[in-house]
Amino acid sequence: MEESRETLAQALNCRPGEVVFTSGGTEADNLAIKGLYWSRRAGDPRRLRILASAVEHHAVLDPLEWLEEHEGAGINLLPVDRHGRLSPEGLRAAIETEPVSVAAITVMWANNEVGTVQPIEEVVRLAAAHGIPVHTDAVQAIGAVPVDFAASGVDALSVSGHKVGGPQGVGALVVRREVDLTALLHGGGQERDVRSGTLDVPAIAGFAAAVEPGREAAGRPGRAAQRAA
Repeated sequence: MEESRETLAQALNCRPGEVVFTSGGTEADNLAIKGLYWSRRAGDPRRLRILASAVEHHAVLDPLEWLEEHEGAGINLLPVDRHGRLSPEGLRAAIETEPVSVAAITVMWANNEVGTVQPIEEVVRLAAAHGIPVHTDAVQAIGAVPVDFAASGVDALSVSGHKVGGPQGVGALVVRREVDLTALLHGGGQERDVRSGTLDVPAIAGFAAAVEPGREAAGRPGRAAQRAA
């Protein structure tokens, strides 16, 4: 399992300790969005707003709706242009309306219906000016376009195994160790106490095997090649 964690970390350019294994992209999105909202609101009751693009996957839109109905969150769905691309200026305006009220921003890396790649680095730049954490659903991006967690500057990133040819029922939330995230599941304290529960090691190994060819294609040798060397 730890070798698989290292493989995924190398594929996404993050630290192995930042990889939190989940049951899939939906759980990873829920953990990121709810976990960030609860943590940020606990630290500052004014943090009630979550900003998101209007074209997010339902794995993001439905948790946002749930937080609005049950947890008092204010959800701002930001419009996109005719290509499905979020306007950075629209995001800037939404933030600057009341920066201290924003708990988090979530914008998908690539759209699951039309394939539009969102301006993630610009989103991060605008958010960083106000200390706002950014989550991105990269489920449709990994394996299709370069996904570099460290370079992007995002605080949390969701991925899923079956979208890259791995098994169903496994995914991961890559989350910076400095980010305070309230857990959804409590129990044995696995995955840094962020996601308790016995892990599906064969599925995790399958996920790692699925991302390995992408690393080799990008010019980074896979673990098998490293062992051979």
